Amino acid sequence: MAESITDPTAPASPGARQRPAPRFPVVLEGQAALVTGANSGIGKAVALGLGASGADVVVNYVTHPETAEEVAHQIEAGGRRALAIKADVSSEEDVQAMFAKAIGHFGTLHIGVSNAGLQRDAPLLDMTLKQWNEVISVNLTGQFLCAREAVREFRKRGVVRDISVAAGKLVFMSSVHQEIPWAGHVDYAASKGGVMQLMRSIAQEVAPLAIRANAVAPGAIRTPINRPAWETPAAYRDLMTLVPYKRIGEPEDIAQAVAWLVSDAADYVTGATLFVDGGMTLYPGFTTGG
Repeated sequence: MAESITDPTAPASPGARQRPAPRFPVVLEGQAALVTGANSGIGKAVALGLGASGADVVVNYVTHPETAEEVAHQIEAGGRRALAIKADVSSEEDVQAMFAKAIGHFGTLHIGVSNAGLQRDAPLLDMTLKQWNEVISVNLTGQFLCAREAVREFRKRGVVRDISVAAGKLVFMSSVHQEIPWAGHVDYAASKGGVMQLMRSIAQEVAPLAIRANAVAPGAIRTPINRPAWETPAAYRDLMTLVPYKRIGEPEDIAQAVAWLVSDAADYVTGATLFVDGGMTLYPGFTTGG
């Protein structure tokens, strides 16, 4: 489960900026969204944020069904519909079954957020082909498979102007490492560089169908995957030397960016990567991050 800025275990940092309370205008009513990897961390925040913005939400997971159901119940408590679906995004069969079940339940889908991802870190000379293939299969192939199924549904339904001026919206979860190389993590960095061109190429192809595709590239976000970088005051201070805005990102920062990108307020935005990193990519020599 992702920690928030109010987490009592969060390290104190004198003078550190605090994140403002997240706000999600209700602008997605009547729309259904599917978020992969939505039972923890960034994916959980995105699913909850889209629900708060008025969308019904499919909460995808591959492990820990109890946490996925918890996220779904939180969305339902806010007055929206939710459905937890288990699927391995690297499996074509699983992805197709997930989309069929989601569309059968909600009638259609308007938003697809490909968030599921993982790391299998090792120095180049120690990295196994299994580690490489696992990261590429989930982080890159999984985003391709989910985007393809979503676009099939968006094209089939077309634009319903009372719902949205776009036929559908895709958000790909990238990373600052689509720009910043990351020694010791070549599989992860390669997958995120691939996500950038996957998104841009899809955006160019589907724009004539009134379908928008964009990416969000998080920097250092307070999630379990990078806990060593922020869990002690000393680690947090070191991290802040690499973040010009002088605070760690929270999962809700990413959720708000996604909610805006899939709203009609961002209708003329497609093929773009929105870096949500506190300025981390302004330091070209930086070689670690989220």
